[in-house]
Amino acid sequence: MNDPLPLDELAALRFLERVQERDLARTRRWITDAERREAERIRGEQARPPAPDWLIEQGLDGRAPVYVHVGGCHMAGKRSRGVTQDQARRALYEGVDACPHCRPDTELGVLE
Repeated sequence: MNDPLPLDELAALRFLERVQERDLARTRRWITDAERREAERIRGEQARPPAPDWLIEQGLDGRAPVYVHVGGCHMAGKRSRGVTQDQARRALYEGVDACPHCRPDTELGVLE
């Protein structure tokens, strides 16, 4: 009979060792990649400029201001830009509405 020869035990163990070394190397690459991504994320957070204290939200036309917001207001739209405290106060005096949620007029001491 021509029965196939069983794998030599040592050869099988060497094969298993090579497979596990490749798996370990791949896992170490994944760890290195994850550490790199985390370091980049932290660097990005540290390099991010601070959020503005005051925002003016522009209308749909992109020109006329529609609301003044306190920085970080959850209602500030994507058309908002950061401004100084004096610019926010001036906008309120010039008739731009104060956001009814964050009430920048109260924080700035501007009473109507």
